[in-house]
Amino acid sequence: MQIDPNLSLVGLFLHANILVQVVMGLLLIASLWSWAIIIGFGFRLRAARKAIEKFDGDYREADDIDEFHRRAAGRDQAIARVFSAGVTEWRRSTSGKAIDREGTRERLATAMGATVAQEIDRLTGQLNFLATVGAVTPFVGLFGTVLGIMNSFIGIAQEQNTSLAIVAPGIAEALFATAIGLFAAIPAVIFYNIYSNGVNRIEARLNRFADGFHATLSRRLENEA
Repeated sequence: MQIDPNLSLVGLFLHANILVQVVMGLLLIASLWSWAIIIGFGFRLRAARKAIEKFDGDYREADDIDEFHRRAAGRDQAIARVFSAGVTEWRRSTSGKAIDREGTRERLATAMGATVAQEIDRLTGQLNFLATVGAVTPFVGLFGTVLGIMNSFIGIAQEQNTSLAIVAPGIAEALFATAIGLFAAIPAVIFYNIYSNGVNRIEARLNRFADGFHATLSRRLENEA
């Protein structure tokens, strides 16, 4: 059975009303952009997990914190910046003659906690777009559907004919807009949830490292004069 070219996906797009075409085009762009973020963020999340595991292992094997900081200072990694924030605050708080131990502990926790929050914000920036696509595109597709159905009714009135041959193309164009909206929204929602869970795990790992490093510096603080 031969399918009418006008009822193919390309044909539905080309024969749709200009406003419906604009809606479809925006939805397709949003879908492509979402997939670019999905693929790129997947690699980024995996690299972040590996970096945390490698850095944490190196840190546990290090005998001298200052020497390890000199070797790790140049790493462009979230966990390295959390570590550097702790070391920097430690040096500032212990550089004077009189050391406020409780104040130093509080400042260490604040400095590393703020750095963890900053790194998570930096990591999750692109996820906001996936959340927006997942929430908005179904309604944008529905808007295109409404436009397409309106055009179909206008065509019926002009042709004064309610046969299926007259109605079907317009209805198909309208439903195609909804389909594109769902095509953009469903992967965005699925991967947003997956990646949000991954980010939460990374945040937990960074917080555990910060807590452990804070405990190490607290013990070292007790030995300071």
